[in-house]
Amino acid sequence: ETFEMLIRLAENYTSTLFCNAYRNMAAEATTRVQEFFTDVGLFIFGTDVSTEEFVNRFFDTLFPVVYNHVINPGLTDISLEYAECLRMARRGIRPFGNVPKKAIGQMGRSLLPSRTFLQALNLGIEVINTTDHLHFSKDCSRALLRMQYCPHCQGLTLSKPCMGYCLNVIRGCLANMAEVDLHWRVYIQSLEELSSAMSGTYDIEHVLLNFHSLVNDALVQARINGPELSEQVNNVCGPPVRKPAQSPGCSFDQNKDNQGLKMFSRDSEETLTNRRKEFISHLRLYRAFYGGLADQLCGNELAAADGLPCWNGEDVVRRY
Repeated sequence: ETFEMLIRLAENYTSTLFCNAYRNMAAEATTRVQEFFTDVGLFIFGTDVSTEEFVNRFFDTLFPVVYNHVINPGLTDISLEYAECLRMARRGIRPFGNVPKKAIGQMGRSLLPSRTFLQALNLGIEVINTTDHLHFSKDCSRALLRMQYCPHCQGLTLSKPCMGYCLNVIRGCLANMAEVDLHWRVYIQSLEELSSAMSGTYDIEHVLLNFHSLVNDALVQARINGPELSEQVNNVCGPPVRKPAQSPGCSFDQNKDNQGLKMFSRDSEETLTNRRKEFISHLRLYRAFYGGLADQLCGNELAAADGLPCWNGEDVVRRY
């Protein structure tokens, strides 16, 4: 949910840029923005898409809009065929300079660790769900029966098994669970390392929430180099072919979810980084969960405390 909220906030910031600074092309541009952040979400949540591909697609589809409203504005819009020519020519003409290349680098290095982190969380859930219900062997069932209920046959209903006896029986029953222990410890260590790698310059929050400033840099560059870009476009696509239809103004609702989204960005406790750190610190407490399960079960409820009379499988004794 925090990842989804972050994507929505970044989309909000980028669409607001167009509404505030480039209102005449905001309606068309925000459609491209929505498509871009849909691709961001698809990538993070595991769909097989390329960051380089969807970043390039965003700038490819943005170029005809920028050309029409910033580089060579006219009374009417350019034709669909001309827009397609501009889209195809964008990478050769490079109207946005190095901004697309910079965006590709930032997205690749920030989104991949987050995608891996989410996949790792799903793996952890799978492990926990798989080990949540155990099927005991017949030998284990007999040993549990002997430990828990055989003293009742002698009228010893209040006696509990000795600690050592309990540990022997429960460890035998949880032998398969103990095999998970080493892998579980490595898994948590890997999550810690991955979480650490997600901070810094390429932290996903930093990259996504500042994407709007990258887009602004791209637009400024295109505006400054407008005359030169017009000449390049004429050489590749010919003079602009226009159709009798004007683009609508800004249709993006800046107030939609604005309060919740801005609260999310300002409240340090709700940031993705803090959520992640909090989660890792909680998970660290369960590093030895699978290896220490028998000790937890016997120590917490099953076995008698040290020094008290206890059941050893044959009789009640002072010491096991």
